[in-house]
Amino acid sequence: MLTLSEETKERIARIIDVSRVALHYGYLPLILYLGYSHSEPKPSLIRLFSPLA
Repeated sequence: MLTLSEETKERIARIIDVSRVALHYGYLPLILYLGYSHSEPKPSLIRLFSPLA
């Protein structure tokens, strides 16, 4: 089995933590962007973000 040094384990854990945060905060904006960019007709941005418009 592959043995990893403590430094390598710490780097892997840090990469996983950063990836988890990036996925957490980037998923919903990505979905909104994909929906907005592939819709026809494209809604105006003010109507997209304002519930009263």
